[in-house]
Amino acid sequence: MARTREFDLDAAVDAAMQVFRSKGYEGTSIRDLAEATGLGSGSIYAAFGSKDGLYLAALDLYRHRYAAPLVEMLRAGNDAREVVRAMFVDLVDDVAGDGQRLACLIVGASMERAHHDLRVAERLRSTTQSVELALYDLLAEGQLRGQIPADRSASDLAAFLVTSLQGLRVMGAINPDRAALMRSAEVALSCLS
Repeated sequence: MARTREFDLDAAVDAAMQVFRSKGYEGTSIRDLAEATGLGSGSIYAAFGSKDGLYLAALDLYRHRYAAPLVEMLRAGNDAREVVRAMFVDLVDDVAGDGQRLACLIVGASMERAHHDLRVAERLRSTTQSVELALYDLLAEGQLRGQIPADRSASDLAAFLVTSLQGLRVMGAINPDRAALMRSAEVALSCLS
């Protein structure tokens, strides 16, 4: 007779996500995950199948927690320039305010796993494309309303802005100086003028 799970799956994934952000995939052991989640290694394997399975669940949670609200914010905005500025300011505040200097799981997974794990690559592609598509919709509408110049493709602008966001996350992990990050954000935002 199978035993029922006696732990909160979401809390376990959240704890694992923090460890993966701190140590990366390769630097994280099953022992690290067991300590962080409070689960035995057998429970981790039973619930997720493997360390990889838990990592994929952490990527899914990261998308739900960080990318999905960003997409909602972009879709709810009216003034394209103001919404994109708010997005950059929020990101800079998040990066500069993170006293632990936790890595962006998307950036970490891109560098560490995406080149040889198609499941990871597809999750990352899907996550970044969702943000890029929401940005495209906002920018295209902003161009129609005359809020931003129409001399550049909304698609190219959206791709550039996503690249800039991820670059700010990388640089923020190296040097989380808010003023320096905002200067870079202002350069990126100038493409909307």
